[in-house]
Amino acid sequence: MFKILYTLISIPLSTLCYATPTIKSDCSIKVDSVKHIDGKLKFSISYEKGCEVSMDTNTSQIIIKSYHPKKDTNNTLADTTINNKKLEELISLAKSKIGSSYVYAAKGPDHFDCSGFVYYLYGQSGIDIPRTSLNQSKSGEQLTREEIQRGDILFFDTANRGHVNHSGVYLGEGKFIHSSSGKAHGVTISDLDHGFYKEKFRWGIKKF
Repeated sequence: MFKILYTLISIPLSTLCYATPTIKSDCSIKVDSVKHIDGKLKFSISYEKGCEVSMDTNTSQIIIKSYHPKKDTNNTLADTTINNKKLEELISLAKSKIGSSYVYAAKGPDHFDCSGFVYYLYGQSGIDIPRTSLNQSKSGEQLTREEIQRGDILFFDTANRGHVNHSGVYLGEGKFIHSSSGKAHGVTISDLDHGFYKEKFRWGIKKF
C-alpha cells in the first residue's frame, strides 16, 4: 500500500458505542495507533494515495472515498480552441506562400527549401522545431498514414537512401503542402496517396 500523510481523527469516548466506521469505496486504510487522551480516543490512520478520509459530525461515521481532482474543462476547451486557431492560421500562411520559389538552404519569408518552409511555418506559430527535415523527423512520435491529421508534419525519403530528406505539412483529405525542388520548384500542394509521394512517405509527427 502506498502511504501518504497520517490523519488524526478524534472520537469522544462517550460516542464510541454508536460510532460505526462506514466505508464508501474500495480505498484501504490502516489504523497505526490508538491513544486515550482527555477522554477521547485518538486514531493515527494511514491511507492510500487517491483516497480521502473524513468524519460525519452528526453521525460520527468515518467516511472513506476515492478522491479524483476535477479537470478544468473550461481551460481544456480554451486550450483546444487556441490550438485550433493557431493550426488554421498556419495552414492559411502556408497556402499564402504557394508559388514562392525553392532555394536551397532558404527559410523564408519569400524563398524556401523543403525543411526551411516547415521551419518557417511552425516558427511563425511560436513552435520551435529543428531546421533540417532529418532532425525534424526525430522530434516527435512517429505517426502512420492512418494516424496523421491536418497540420502534422510529413516526412519522405525521395532519394531512396534509407533516411528522410524531405518534409511538408498535411492539409487533410490526402493532400500536403511543401516546397518542392522538382517540377514545381517552389511551394505547391501535392497528393499523398497517389503518384510519386505515395511510396516515398515514411511517417508524420504532431506538434499541435
